Amino acid sequence: MRHDDLVRSINQICAYFDAYPDADAVDGVAEHLQKFWDPSMRSELLAARQELAQSLSPLAQRALERLADVPP
Repeated sequence: MRHDDLVRSINQICAYFDAYPDADAVDGVAEHLQKFWDPSMRSELLAARQELAQSLSPLAQRALERLADVPP
């Protein structure tokens, strides 16, 4: 999958969780990615997260940091 598609998708998920308290929003996005995204999509986004930082919402960046700490 192209990075543009992944960035657009995660930012849309983050838009949904923006109304939640910060900790709940980070948990919600990370949980969504764990449950519903293919492992290869998560891996691709995690590997490119530094390169894509300017395109990712702050919430997406925090959720990806959370996922990076979780073993596959």
